[in-house]
Amino acid sequence: MNRAKHIAIIMDGNGRWAELQDKKRVKGHEEGAKVVKNITTYCSNNPDIERLTLYAFSTENWKRPRLEVEFLMKLLQRYLKNELPVYLKNNVRFEPIGDIRAFSKSLQKTINEVKEKTAHCDGLVQSLALNYGAQDEIVRAINKLKNDEDSITEAMLSNALDAKHSVDLLIRTGGDHRLSNFLLWQVAYAELFFVDTLWPDFSTQDLEKIIKKFTKIERRFGGLK
Repeated sequence: MNRAKHIAIIMDGNGRWAELQDKKRVKGHEEGAKVVKNITTYCSNNPDIERLTLYAFSTENWKRPRLEVEFLMKLLQRYLKNELPVYLKNNVRFEPIGDIRAFSKSLQKTINEVKEKTAHCDGLVQSLALNYGAQDEIVRAINKLKNDEDSITEAMLSNALDAKHSVDLLIRTGGDHRLSNFLLWQVAYAELFFVDTLWPDFSTQDLEKIIKKFTKIERRFGGLK
């Protein structure tokens, strides 16, 4: 039986959820943040799950309306400050991925403080992908290694990436069937699940059903069984 040791989720549908209810798009992001808390807590209590990586803000999301981007930055800062006690209570280590240098100094400080204050936690590792794009991640990794005298190997490149662990199960909510520049290297042999449910409506019961399906899949990794 498979173990979903590393789950990655593309959290799509916040804005559409709000629009369907005649609310401002920012309300969808607020509801989505509540789901992040619920899903993270659920995963922290499942001994089979070691890592949860969530696509929070991509390198392409800067193209969104300025006011929405500003709201997302404030929401992220508020979320991290409010969730620090929850991380500690549930023994969750926070490890962000992505290039956070584009964020304000204040937000960078909050991100680094939460990372440092949860560094001792040895339960679930939650990674928020922040100003993250897989192509950017790979380019940055190559630049780290380009002066190395040895030929670059798969292991060397993997170790130079922000996210150094292969994904077992990738879920995308919201109905679209694409990876949107998320963990392209790490999902090489992940099982992919695309669901129509918009992220604010995604529940721990939905996740549990997907995990049960995942455990029964025959994973061959290019070989034969």
